[in-house]
Amino acid sequence: MPNQANVPLPPGYQLNEYRIERQLSLGGFSIVYLAFDTENNPVAIKEYLPNSLALRSEGDALPSIAEENVATFRYGMKCFFEEGRALAKISHPNVVRVQNFFRANETVYMVMHYERGRTLQEHIQRHKGEIRESFLRAVFARLLNGLREVHTHKLLHLDIKPSNIYLRNDGQPVLIDFGAARQTLSADTPLLKPMYTPGFAAPEQYNSPRRELLGPWTDIYSIGASMYACMAAAAPQAADQRLERDQLVPAVRRWPDKYSRQLLHTVDWCMRLNYLERPQSVFALQKALADKERSVPRQTLLGNLRKKVKAFIK
Repeated sequence: MPNQANVPLPPGYQLNEYRIERQLSLGGFSIVYLAFDTENNPVAIKEYLPNSLALRSEGDALPSIAEENVATFRYGMKCFFEEGRALAKISHPNVVRVQNFFRANETVYMVMHYERGRTLQEHIQRHKGEIRESFLRAVFARLLNGLREVHTHKLLHLDIKPSNIYLRNDGQPVLIDFGAARQTLSADTPLLKPMYTPGFAAPEQYNSPRRELLGPWTDIYSIGASMYACMAAAAPQAADQRLERDQLVPAVRRWPDKYSRQLLHTVDWCMRLNYLERPQSVFALQKALADKERSVPRQTLLGNLRKKVKAFIK
């Protein structure tokens, strides 16, 4: 089935105890709605509906799924449901709160606390070239508190980017859209086809059949890329392109007069292509961000040698 846009549930549709108000976003994997519960509290509801596997037509509530896609659709639905179950256990001010998850319309829904504010991506577009270091440190220090809690629950986000970082009206950042959190740190979950965003995904997310290469350092690459995007007002060069020909200007060379050398070094540290040379935990990155005088480890001789050998082979 070719990829095509699914028709969302209409305004006023009653979905269990929730009333659909309108569509908030539509992606290739899911649809997100603004809805209201029985007490008229706003919630965000995420519907599992990958457009490569299922199609909902105008006037229908149930999706049409080709027979050859049924097994894949159900497996993805199972993972989506288990993701909701895992996220529901996390209660942290810097992680989106999952309130409920249920089955209906032959698919699965995840009910989340509705946040008011704007995404970091929207903030970047409004303040191009004007984002201060104090803002970066404050936002990402809090965001890392939430990400650390996620990793503690043996989950990876795997799609951290400015559009998935929400800024509440009070300035508090919230990590949202765990649509890629299908890889866990435990060994008993099967591998699903990876989802990633060019510019923010780590090198090991590209065509990597080996799950053991993914870990906290993978999300940390995305954190560094998101900070880089705040400075550049654009996404950095995609990691797969960097592996072929690294043209990314290091932050420490690009903005030496605008941000502290220590912050720039920290961003570059997060974005190293060799995952062994990045911070290996959120805690390690937090220590670096908290201590403005702390030096960042230099790139190792082994890492440089690997890059030269890889370039020679190609």
